[in-house]
Amino acid sequence: MLLSDLAGKEIINLYDGAKLGLVGDADLDISLNGSVEAIILTSRGGFSGFWGAKEERELLVIPWQTIKKVGSEVIIVDLHNKSEKIR
Repeated sequence: MLLSDLAGKEIINLYDGAKLGLVGDADLDISLNGSVEAIILTSRGGFSGFWGAKEERELLVIPWQTIKKVGSEVIIVDLHNKSEKIR
């Protein structure tokens, strides 16, 4: 499978049906031997006010072994909780 095959696919959590993001907006964690270890999504939270309020960003690390199915339009992952979330 090529990285271009994953681009644009929506990532859906099997556990709660939540849309986690798009692969096109993600980074990949690749080991030294070339295997993909995780998909890393960046979400933007908070707000941007008139005075340039700081925008919060959260990272969600989706381990590759949690991927259950790669379909034509979506990738199904099984995250029982978002314990991998990093701020």
